[in-house]
Amino acid sequence: MPKIPGVNHQNAIRAFEKAGFRVARHGKHVVMTDGKRILTIPRCNPINAYTMWGIVHDSGLTADEFRKLF
Repeated sequence: MPKIPGVNHQNAIRAFEKAGFRVARHGKHVVMTDGKRILTIPRCNPINAYTMWGIVHDSGLTADEFRKLF
């Protein structure tokens, strides 16, 4: 399980938007969707490395693909 450390939630949202996800709703967590997958991103800085890896995995991206978007 690769870690993705030190990611700010706003930067993660921008990266996922580049990957085709859109914000569906927000509150304490931001919910994003691409029509097939749903991602929940916590509004905390920085996002825990293991949590961020799980979100990236759920998005269908690899860690390297996410880093390129980031």
